[in-house]
Amino acid sequence: MFPDANLTFLDKSGEGKNSMKVLIIVTPNFNLGATMAFLDPFRAANYLEGLTRFRWVLASPAGGSCLASNGITVQTERLDAVQEDVFEIVVVSASWTPETASTPHLLALLRKWARIGSIVGGLDTGAFILADAGLLDDRRATVHYEHIDSLKELHPEVEVSEDIFVHDGKRFTCSGGIASADIALHLIRASAGDALANAAARYIFHPTLRPAGTSQNPAGAEPLGRTAPKVVRHIISIMEQHLEQTLSIPELCGKIDISQRQLDRLFNRYVGKTPALYYRDIRLDRARGLVTQTDMLMSEIAIASGFSTQVHFSRAYRDRFGLSPRSDRVEGRIPFEFRAWPMHRKAQDLT
Repeated sequence: MFPDANLTFLDKSGEGKNSMKVLIIVTPNFNLGATMAFLDPFRAANYLEGLTRFRWVLASPAGGSCLASNGITVQTERLDAVQEDVFEIVVVSASWTPETASTPHLLALLRKWARIGSIVGGLDTGAFILADAGLLDDRRATVHYEHIDSLKELHPEVEVSEDIFVHDGKRFTCSGGIASADIALHLIRASAGDALANAAARYIFHPTLRPAGTSQNPAGAEPLGRTAPKVVRHIISIMEQHLEQTLSIPELCGKIDISQRQLDRLFNRYVGKTPALYYRDIRLDRARGLVTQTDMLMSEIAIASGFSTQVHFSRAYRDRFGLSPRSDRVEGRIPFEFRAWPMHRKAQDLT
């Protein structure tokens, strides 16, 4: 991990002046959980070593209080106040509406730090900002699976991966959440060795350091174990591979040699809806990401989501989410905590 980065610093007898400096730039409505998951392994490493191996600064474009996507505010330094400093690692942590943070000033600073040799990374939708700065051109990168289609559409020059994190030279991107701790632990491992990385992982109860190449949705893995039979999981996998060029339910049944009656029974028992409704809903979930996170034409989104007409698409969209695609393009950019309902449920479902 990070074999080309100069992360050797601070001999065992020293402290302070040779510490590794980490800058975390947060944007309005950033993901607090992902940001703290990234920072906490460094805190644990310092504590366990009894040395200040790592120092960090939390900054935002405006400075002062910055609101996270869960409604919590954190105090930050003003970005202008640290723009002349040198950092070994510069990380952008974003969540909703990353495009609003892609200012010329921020993009120029990221390019400057990259030029002088900093490792530059993105947490959650921070990858969009790195891509806007041109720092991911012809590189591999990842984001949370909810935003993968949008990153592909907006930045075709980026090779988009579905791994939990991606390291490509002096760039890294991370899907967010607890995966942020994995990438931080890999950085500790590269700079201070296996022993400290292992100790920090144990201290924060991160039981397994996941390697590069770990998928966001590993086949056969479920947090609660396998609750659905293999045939249902197989059909769902086929559906996910055919979101644009859709298959009929009889065609799906033919691929695994099962009757439609039996498939309906299994889906109703283990999924809670018919195969046709489940298939429609995962296509609409893909469409919602494109509606709220890109400026694609609605007609293009309809086709990309497997709907033959825009009228059919709009009607199905309203039925699932409780508002039209055009309305959601505006309201869907509102940070999560200010929405009237979560993305995957209609308003009436909560009453």
